[in-house]
Amino acid sequence: MGNAYDGFVSRHLNRRMSRPAARLLVHTPVSPNHVSFASLGVALGAFAAFVYGYHIVGALLTQASSVVDGLDGDLARAKGVTSAFGGFLDSILDRYSDALIILGLAIWAAGDEARTHVWVIGFLALAGTFAVTYTRARVDEAMTSLFDHGVMSIASRDIRLFVIMIGALAGQGLATLVVIAGLTNIAVLLRLIRARRAMTAA
Repeated sequence: MGNAYDGFVSRHLNRRMSRPAARLLVHTPVSPNHVSFASLGVALGAFAAFVYGYHIVGALLTQASSVVDGLDGDLARAKGVTSAFGGFLDSILDRYSDALIILGLAIWAAGDEARTHVWVIGFLALAGTFAVTYTRARVDEAMTSLFDHGVMSIASRDIRLFVIMIGALAGQGLATLVVIAGLTNIAVLLRLIRARRAMTAA
């Protein structure tokens, strides 16, 4: 839902679609919370597409979920109905969306064989994804602004979903999981180092 700390993809791609859509919806009964649930629904569609091997559809729905995720915040601001609960709900639903998309990607990457290494990498991608979000939630506002810029923002949600879209379009499920696992866990490590320096110096 956020806007102040949009990532690169959100700023230069997603908002160019979500803002016009918000203007179209501003005079309708559609609420920002409806849109948050819609984003989860699109992520569920991406999960199903990956599970059944339609990786091109899964890729496009993954990016669509990212765009719709920004739409709820744009609509809330356009209607003047921003709320703390709306942001909280959106964050929770985003975590379910992330889990669905990564699980679907792992199922597609594993195929019909019992490939333990795929599931291990999928776990690392999912754990890293959740840890990136958690590190941001557990620090004060000053530290949060640092996490949202520069190298420590390399695994922001908009970038993760964009990477998944590109990887799935290329038909590279396992490689995509490796990239997500690497990006997220490297970002967490960098944040831990930065947070330790800040917190021990305080």
